[in-house]
This record gives sequence, structure tokens and C-alpha cells, in this order.
Amino acid sequence: MRYISTRGQAPALSFEEVVLTGMASDGGLYVPETIPQLSREELAGMAGLSYAEVAFRVMRPFVNGEIDDETFRGIVRDAYATFSHDAVVPLNQLDANHFLLELFHGPTLAFKDVALQLLGRILDHFLAKRGERAVIMGATSGDTGSAAIEGCRHCDNLDIFILHPHNRVSEVQRRQMTSVLADNVFNIAIEGNFDDAQAMVKASFADQGFLGGTRLVAVNSINWARIMAQIVYYVAAGVALGAPHRQVSFCVPSANFGNVFAGYMAYRMGLPVKQFIIATNANDILHRTIADNDFSKQELKATLAPSMDIVVSSNFERLLFEAYERDGAAVAALLGCFQSEPTALAEAPLERLRALFASHSVDDATILEVIREAHHRTKEVLDPHTATGYRAAERARADAETPMITLATAHPAKFAEAVVKAGFPGVPLPPHMDDLLEREERYTVLPAELAKVQAFVAENRRQH
Repeated sequence: MRYISTRGQAPALSFEEVVLTGMASDGGLYVPETIPQLSREELAGMAGLSYAEVAFRVMRPFVNGEIDDETFRGIVRDAYATFSHDAVVPLNQLDANHFLLELFHGPTLAFKDVALQLLGRILDHFLAKRGERAVIMGATSGDTGSAAIEGCRHCDNLDIFILHPHNRVSEVQRRQMTSVLADNVFNIAIEGNFDDAQAMVKASFADQGFLGGTRLVAVNSINWARIMAQIVYYVAAGVALGAPHRQVSFCVPSANFGNVFAGYMAYRMGLPVKQFIIATNANDILHRTIADNDFSKQELKATLAPSMDIVVSSNFERLLFEAYERDGAAVAALLGCFQSEPTALAEAPLERLRALFASHSVDDATILEVIREAHHRTKEVLDPHTATGYRAAERARADAETPMITLATAHPAKFAEAVVKAGFPGVPLPPHMDDLLEREERYTVLPAELAKVQAFVAENRRQH
């Protein structure tokens, strides 16, 4: 198994190399050169297995023997032992044929835990094997940071530096990051906005000289291992509802598109999927592209579903590569055009996407309406991101006969503001977090100046 770039110019890499590299040298993203197949027998054989065992079987072909089976099984088992629910990602029935896939039972109550608990352990394994250390730098508007910290806090060979905009994340989100007092975890509050933090991370990846030869590693959704780990819950949910003997459909609250792309990979591996519905908030580039072929940047709108507040969906490039029948030059040309002017997809690739994908966009007023409506009908309190999915699933599903699985991407307690605005008293944090607001915090406030941030990283990383 080799991995190739979506822009066709970077060298093909092994699994180990792709996990340690992140973005391709030609600016593209890595995808598998060939997509492994799960036969009907293999899918049927997963019925009733533990989540960790399904995960091992689904991911094993991507790892390609670069971690021996026994070790990889152990890594997978340890990653999912951190979840508070035995099913790891339980299905919760909402009505006759609509199910919620709860992805929020990990340490930080968000779907990102599913991938990041695994990725931290895989990185640590490869670095130990090489006798190397690495530094993770990331920027967060709230969620990714805490999930990355939780995934890496126990890693011997990794130091993690997460930048968040000072006073611009919720208290729960900040404390989930800053109350982790491990000696390899560093939180930096930047006196600026998320874009300032992100720009400094990108500049650090572009020129890593400040680390004196230590490797800088990305843990955001451009890292293939994140996508690989997310494929699993689509397979697990599909099998639980009768695959391969019946088709299923999925509705996914979407921003960067990594989550939906993982579902598409499950489909390409052999999971029988009728339809994927892409749910967006008012930042609707994905919906506009699918519905109207309007692939253009628009001004960012701040919404009640902040994790979906994006202008550009970076992982959409992976799907475009498949839609353009793996023509890296065509993808590079399209994305070059997109950077400078409103653009559109060619007709044939667009039709390929529309055969499998539908989409729906939801504004803030509708999010509040859906939280109230869903609670009235099901007694569930949805977080605002999941609410976009609930409405999109009902509005855009192809038929009522195919089971619809909406991904619940976060616990409602993480986004209490929206829940309170919808008229509820709020949602308590789960028991393992009930003292979160009293825990000791540790973070450093720095100006939005690249040189000062890089000096802090270089000084504070562990050298041995």
C-alpha cells in the first residue's frame, strides 16, 4: 500500500511516512494508491464484534504490515479503552428508521477523539521505532486542540503545542485544554483570532528551521491516519443496521469534509451506502457546490455551530480527486482557480458527486428550532452541529425505507450557549468532567508574533 498526492506531483509514501508527513510536498493531500476492499463475507463477519476488533480489521490493510498485527491490535484496544461507553460509538434510535451515531463518548466529548486517541499512539510507536522525537503544533478554535492534547498527553516521544485565540473560545473548551498538566503539553493563548493562530502554524510548517532538525508533525484532518480511523465507525454502524444485506444512508454535519470523506472511503471499500447527506450551517460552501455548482469563497459568518465555521473545506480536495477520476493536474488547476476567483466543477465530476451526495444548509434560527423540535419528538438534547444534521437528514433523504444514520459530532454540554438559547436550562457535563471548572489551568499568553511563538516552542520542547 502506497499513498499518492491529490495533485499528482509529490513522491508516493508508505503508511509510516504518510502519518509522519501530513501534507504532500506539492500542496496536495495523501490518499491510498489503491482502495482496499471488504467482501460481503468480511462485512457480515463483523456483526456482533467489539468496536476495537472491527477497527483492527478495517484499518489493517491501510497499515500494510508496517505495524505488526499484535502491536497494532494493542494500539487500537488502548485507544478505545479511553471511551466512557462500551460500544465506543453507540447507535441511538430516534424514530422508525432514523438513528443517531453518538461519536461523543471519548475524553473530550467530540468526534475527533475517535481518530486522535489512535493517531497519538501510532505517532508515538513510529517515533520510538526510529529513535526520534517530534513536535506537534496546531491551532484550534476550540475542539481539535483538546482532542489532540488528550490523544498525545501520554506520548513519550511527542511534545504538543496548541495555539488558541485568547478569550475567544468557550470556558469549557479552554479548560479542556489548559487543565491538562502533563509535561509534554503546552497551551499558547494568542492575542489575536483563530486565523492569526492558524497562519503561524502554517508558517512554522513551511519553514521548520527554528526547531533545529526536530520533526514537526500535523494532527489536523489532513493527516491520513485521522481519515483512516473515521472510516471504522461508518462500517460499524452500517453492519449493526444490517449491512451488507441492506443499504444504509448517512447524514454528516460538515466543515472540513474529513468526516464525510471517511464515509465515502467506507463506501468505496464495499459498504453498501445509498446516500450521503452533507449538512452545513450558514457557511455553506459544500452545499452550494453540490446544489448549485457554486464553488467559491464567501465571507465567514460566526454561527451557533462554531466548529463548522469555515470558508474552505480542506478535505474536499480528496473527494474532488476521486470525482475527477484521480487526475491530479485537473485538481491542482481547479484549486488554483478557486484561490483567486469564483469557480465551478466540470460537468462530469459534478454528476458523479450528485449521484451519491445530497446537501442541506441550516441557519442559526433553524438550529434553535431543531434543538427544540428534536427534544419534543425524541427527548434528546442535540448539540447545534448535530442539529444541522438532524434537519438535513429529514429534508434531503432519498427515501424512508433506507436506515438513516445522522452523526452526532459533539456532546451538547460542549455548546451550552446554543442549548440555552433554544430554551433549555443547559446540559450538565458528564461525571468525569464535573469538576472541570475548578481544575488548575496552565497556559501562556503570547502576542500574535511568529518569532515569539517559535522561540517559545523551541525553548520549551523536551530535548531527550
